[in-house]
Amino acid sequence: MNEFAPNSPEARDIAHHLHPYTSPAMLREKGPHIMNSGSGIYVTDNDGQEFIEGMSGLWCVSLGWNEQELIKAATDQMQKLPYYHSFAGKTVNPAVDLAEKLIQIAPDGLSKVFFNNSGSEANDTAIKMVWYYHAAIGKPEKKKIISRQRGYHGVTLAAASLTALPYVQNGFGLPLDFALHTSSPHYFQDAHDGESEAEFTARIMRELEDMIEAEGADTIGAFIAEPLMGAGGVIMPPEGYFEALQPILKKHDILLIADEVICGFGRTGNMWGCLTYDIKPDILTCAKALSSAYLPISAVLVTDAIAGGVEEQANRLGMFGHGYTYSAHPVPAAVALRTMQLMEERDIVGQVRSVAPVFAERMEALNRYDSIGDTRAIGLIGCFEFVAEPGSRKKIDPAEKFAQKAMAKLQEKGVILRAMPVDGIAVCPPLIITADEIHRLYDCIEAAMPEIDAMAAGLDR
Repeated sequence: MNEFAPNSPEARDIAHHLHPYTSPAMLREKGPHIMNSGSGIYVTDNDGQEFIEGMSGLWCVSLGWNEQELIKAATDQMQKLPYYHSFAGKTVNPAVDLAEKLIQIAPDGLSKVFFNNSGSEANDTAIKMVWYYHAAIGKPEKKKIISRQRGYHGVTLAAASLTALPYVQNGFGLPLDFALHTSSPHYFQDAHDGESEAEFTARIMRELEDMIEAEGADTIGAFIAEPLMGAGGVIMPPEGYFEALQPILKKHDILLIADEVICGFGRTGNMWGCLTYDIKPDILTCAKALSSAYLPISAVLVTDAIAGGVEEQANRLGMFGHGYTYSAHPVPAAVALRTMQLMEERDIVGQVRSVAPVFAERMEALNRYDSIGDTRAIGLIGCFEFVAEPGSRKKIDPAEKFAQKAMAKLQEKGVILRAMPVDGIAVCPPLIITADEIHRLYDCIEAAMPEIDAMAAGLDR
């Protein structure tokens, strides 16, 4: 166990800070890793060591660190109006402008915006809107929401119920009983031997239809899906997935919520993951890159039909009884607006498309290492997944926590990445990354791979 000076930042952090998604025992043993500054795709810790931040923080710092235009947008707004609310018909100019901008760039059919502070809040709001809307149109029993195994939709009570990952639900008495979980679309891990992608898709669609029939379509309000699964393992939809899914939902009068919290704003090589995978949502949630994570803000975008139902019900009840103290906060809204403007001015989506082939090529090249069984990438997001035996799909014993150990080896080489529950490593750099920086990032990964392969070879199989 490390011994830290009593008044050091590390000792004070251990004494007073309860960290999210952290093992307290590990924190006490090793101490926190304290970051001090950042610029572009790089962050520097308290010891002066610089790292490539290959995860954009938590999938979110799309325009990189120390972007002066966003800092200026925040400080200018702080000096003008540092806070006001949007209750009782009040609003602020940045929120007006941001709502208009989001609808201008949104997938077709979405027409109104509700502001929140995080992806979890956005998905909670979406759930409440589904219930409110169905009550408005005389179908209050349509309360159940379907998500997918390995899907990640946040950590608030309702959102965590839809996040079908054990580490999010264990110990909390979750999921709540409105949440249903259908099959994961992870072809590499879950396909039967000899099953094509199209056959895999057809099978999991049959499983979904069986669930709808068993539960009763008249009790199911919505289906929520990330265009590609982020925290579950950067899982790409298999061949024909959304083409098969959407008619099933339409047939059973089940709304589709697109969770664009990770995919939104250029990550997959289009402004929205919905455009990449031809998804036509009734409700869309977004956060993270909305403000390049410089300040907390999220949004829920809805169609005219949903907005109309919500407004009619609100008129009957006297108001729409939902919202947050910081909904449409003027400072995050100003930063988000400037983020959207910079994305257009600098053609960030075009930038992603221009370097995506380099990113994909370097990702695919990792397949030559014995411990890696699958690689996948689109735009500037990808994952390499570990296996117990070369050329197989056999998984490493979860008790080994292999991906976490590999992540530590990678950090020793100067790149911060993230371990995934599929026993893989996610890569999700800022969208401003250049081709040369992509090579630098993957050079760090490859520098660690001989040690990671040796670590895998030493496992008891």
